[in-house]
Amino acid sequence: MVRRLFLLCVFFVTAVAANAQQVRPASSGTIYHEIARLRNLVNVLYVAAHPDDENTRFLAYMVNDQHIRTGYLSLTRGDGGQNLLGTEQGEALGLIRTHELIEARKLDGAEQYFTRAVDFGFSKTYEETFKHWPKEVLADDAIWVMRRFRPDVVICRFPPDTNAGHGQHAASAIIAEMAFKMSGDARQYTEQLRFYEAWQPKRLLFNSFRFGSRNTTSEDQFKMQVGQYVPSLGMGVGELAGQSRSVHKSQGAGTPSVPGLQTEYFKLVAGEPFTKSIFDGIDITWNRVGRPDIGKELDAILSKFDFRKPEASIPALVAVRKMITEVKDVHWRGQKLKEIDEVILHCAGVMAELYSKQAEAARGEVLPFTLRVIARAPGVKMEGISWAGSGDTAMSLVMSRDTLLTFEQKITIPAGIPLTQPYWLQFTSGNAIYYMPADTTAGLPESVNRLLATVKLNIGGQPFQVPVPLSFKKLDPVKGDVVEQVRIVPDMVASFTNKLLFAEADGTVHADLRLKANKDLPNMSVRVVSSLTREAVKDIYVPMFKKGVDTVIPIVFKPTTTELKDFMIVPQTAVPEVQEQHVIQYDHLPALQYFTRSIARVLVPNWKCTAKRIGYVQGAGDLVPDVLRQAGLEVDVLKESDLVSAAGLKKYDAIITGIRAVNAEKKMAQWMPVLLQYASEGGTLVMQYNTLQDMSTSKLGPYPFNLSAKRVTEEDAAVTFTAPDHRLLHYPNEITQADMADWVQERGLYFPVNWDKNYTTLFSMNDAGEQSLESSVLYAKTGSGHYMYTSLSFSRQLPAGNKGAIRLLMNMLSVGK
Repeated sequence: MVRRLFLLCVFFVTAVAANAQQVRPASSGTIYHEIARLRNLVNVLYVAAHPDDENTRFLAYMVNDQHIRTGYLSLTRGDGGQNLLGTEQGEALGLIRTHELIEARKLDGAEQYFTRAVDFGFSKTYEETFKHWPKEVLADDAIWVMRRFRPDVVICRFPPDTNAGHGQHAASAIIAEMAFKMSGDARQYTEQLRFYEAWQPKRLLFNSFRFGSRNTTSEDQFKMQVGQYVPSLGMGVGELAGQSRSVHKSQGAGTPSVPGLQTEYFKLVAGEPFTKSIFDGIDITWNRVGRPDIGKELDAILSKFDFRKPEASIPALVAVRKMITEVKDVHWRGQKLKEIDEVILHCAGVMAELYSKQAEAARGEVLPFTLRVIARAPGVKMEGISWAGSGDTAMSLVMSRDTLLTFEQKITIPAGIPLTQPYWLQFTSGNAIYYMPADTTAGLPESVNRLLATVKLNIGGQPFQVPVPLSFKKLDPVKGDVVEQVRIVPDMVASFTNKLLFAEADGTVHADLRLKANKDLPNMSVRVVSSLTREAVKDIYVPMFKKGVDTVIPIVFKPTTTELKDFMIVPQTAVPEVQEQHVIQYDHLPALQYFTRSIARVLVPNWKCTAKRIGYVQGAGDLVPDVLRQAGLEVDVLKESDLVSAAGLKKYDAIITGIRAVNAEKKMAQWMPVLLQYASEGGTLVMQYNTLQDMSTSKLGPYPFNLSAKRVTEEDAAVTFTAPDHRLLHYPNEITQADMADWVQERGLYFPVNWDKNYTTLFSMNDAGEQSLESSVLYAKTGSGHYMYTSLSFSRQLPAGNKGAIRLLMNMLSVGK
């Protein structure tokens, strides 16, 4: 049965919601777990450095078997990692990995927090890490999370030394210990006390591990059996952990779901010793706040819980709720009221959704929305809908069981609502830390959704304010219903179709500026300004920009200055917040939106390339072919049909394989013989780096070599030319030490070892205090052609406009011409 009601148009203004999820009931198994969690007054916080560092098996055990509120604090969002799915790097990859963590937490049930640290890439020691990261700032962030989350036990994934295997891993342990020791001191970081009281956890532990040949466990450490079967899940927590960790698809972190018990090891780092349980000396029951009677009532509710009729528990839960309102401890009263309200809504089978058919909206725009509300328990009353700041729609409806109420309404998007974007990317930050707001948003995994309505319900005589976010909903023929947050966008967005441009020999620059209006904008003027001369290179006037129409404007100009050097061009308009919009879409994530300054960088070429036509074998995804096209080369991305025989490849002056091609493309086992034959018959083959994980073939070159995990992570590491007379260093560009300057994030990674004597090396480099690595480029003459394998990070350098890296790669492509 469906009842449809029509309401007058109102203006919607800002309200606060914790997330962008529509209101959905939970399964009886989940409700049982939530009631069991109500009995426990204890919190556990796990700390590590990156997404996918966390021990999902332990998190899943704590949450789903022990019914204990558990959180994971990741110092970074994984911005410096690699991307198996696409070309996103840096902050865009960090946004992807943030939401992979959010999706993982939805599976294992833990909560997620972050500091403002930027993942700048692999580092080998914590000393190197803290050259980038301000230790006191990150301690501030970790203390903030501890005071907010109030963990009784804090657990580090890594030790504070080289056994951590990564400088940022070790740094996470150091930050955790600093925060542990200062979180309870009200004299430290006093500005936080406006929001949260000082809080001292009971103990800090290290969850030791066996990773490959690295073993930090010992038999004298505390042992805990995890992996228990949970009937309501239909699997063990180890199996659930495999599903959770496998959400990290951008990292290729697919993990087996392992049934059965496994042993976790723990070592005391700081705080009170323990012998029987990590919770020794901690009262985790309602006795903690002097209310054992609440615990007894919850025990009774659990013992009588009917999985077929969860609504039968509502009267008892409402009675317990009244008891919780009388608890004197402010923290536990607030936390448990939040939890029990969620349980009662779930028992009542409440569903509420508010959706439009439009995915994006500009401020001031009026959109039609549909609000649908249903309850599966009898006696639920709907008492109104509140559109915050614009009055209430009062009603008194007894909701018949399983009867859908539908309301049609037009809503005006408020002028002051923020753009939909990650709060940490809202303002430009440095290379070490992101922006962090000075409010309770800090540390959360995503921006708080403030675009919502509130449905007022009465359940069991108790009022409930249910926030319902404004959503976009569509029917996908393959996926079914797709529901996402309505994305707030600026009145206009602007972007250059290419972010990296190359000036012609006489200085002429060609660019295309794409403008899109998100509402009708009359009498629009746009000016494109050069940073070189501070002058306008293009003035554009359009009488009317129509909503939703893309306008591409070609720009051709020649700088007036006689001293031509690299510069930038930016658009300027009278419309505020004209930025470039980025929307990332992958099947396992919601659409992710962020904005950056609209800008194009113009390079003045100082290189030559005698190769003209290039074949490119795609790997895990990089932007190298795009940069080469911009530089004037003809680049074809090779298809399977192109790689049947070497004869069809002779039209290419050189062929490049993308990063991790041997890992990402299983057919490389069949393609490599063809590529090597192409090289031996006079072609030039350049292979970018691969990893040891899941290689489709180990035969990577005409002569043998092995891969390793060795890296040079210091982007300014000294470089020695080991074959200074080699053609690759002189033709067609003279490579000097100047070309080794201004590299970003790293020199190279996954360096070859044990290479055949037929290979020549070009460079020697190393991180401080380490042995030199000479295999960043392996060159071999093969037949009448040329083969090169390179660990240099061209995939990061070229999109960053590193001219030295461009010059070197042009030499590699030109070696046979």
